[in-house]
Amino acid sequence: MKCNAGQPLVKKTLRKYGLLYLMFIPGAVYLLINNYIPMAGIIIAFKNYNVRDGIWKSPWVGFDNFEYLFKTKDAWIITRNTLGYNLAFIVLGTVFAVTVAILLYELKAQRARKAYQTIILIPFLISMVITSYLVYGFLAQDVGFVNNSILKNLGKDSISWYSEAKYWPFILIFVNLWKQFGYNCIIYYATLMGIDKGYFEAAVIDGAGRWQRIRNITLPHLKPTIIIMTLLALGKIFYSDFGLFYQVPMNSGPLVNATNTIDTYVYRGMMSTGNLGMSSAAGFYQSIVGFVLVLSVNLIVRRVDRENALF
Repeated sequence: MKCNAGQPLVKKTLRKYGLLYLMFIPGAVYLLINNYIPMAGIIIAFKNYNVRDGIWKSPWVGFDNFEYLFKTKDAWIITRNTLGYNLAFIVLGTVFAVTVAILLYELKAQRARKAYQTIILIPFLISMVITSYLVYGFLAQDVGFVNNSILKNLGKDSISWYSEAKYWPFILIFVNLWKQFGYNCIIYYATLMGIDKGYFEAAVIDGAGRWQRIRNITLPHLKPTIIIMTLLALGKIFYSDFGLFYQVPMNSGPLVNATNTIDTYVYRGMMSTGNLGMSSAAGFYQSIVGFVLVLSVNLIVRRVDRENALF
């Protein structure tokens, strides 16, 4: 009887949400093929993989592949760079994207707003390879715009940007903000567009100024989105944009200490040793740390503000 009683409910649900389920199927199949099935390859991290024996018959080495990341003299440098850059990207990127999103929302001219939305999104759509050559066009010692136009007109000596590591933390942060903030800005702007205009109208009637409306209405409504975006970013804090840290500095040797991250270090190791097990171990390590960070930060958010937690 329970089965028969549930059949009308199932049919009703399918009639109501059938199209949504159909739309969900392609995405679910993609996630299954691209994200879940390859997870079986994690076993490579614990094996001395070779092509002749394949994944399953390659000799088991336990945690030997993980030692490569932690026993080298570069372990501290790559960990410091990966965490430091990502923390800067998260903090500065969030502040910058939220600020620009609020400015767009406060802009009354519709045509100007759409134009600005397009302009700030263009860098996100540009390939990192093209971005690296744009940066080179500015910073090249002989023909770069900065040396030949700005510093020369100021009467200062040209700088060998691709040999001076001290400048690159600022360069990489600037390039990342320029390229990524447009996408995050659009997400925050979409959140702002969903705010009921009645809140602002009531605030104006009560005599609230623009800053008071932003502080008491706009920012509280952005808070859930900011928390979710931050949690997702923290999940990838041990990952780095390979193109940003490898292609933009043009793989310059003198810049390695300032630009080397876990991903670029593994790539260079792969190019020199061909150790696929080490690469897999690094990816597994990054995933585990990211998973733990998301759970930990979500637990903190859950205790402080349960409604804004992911789960």
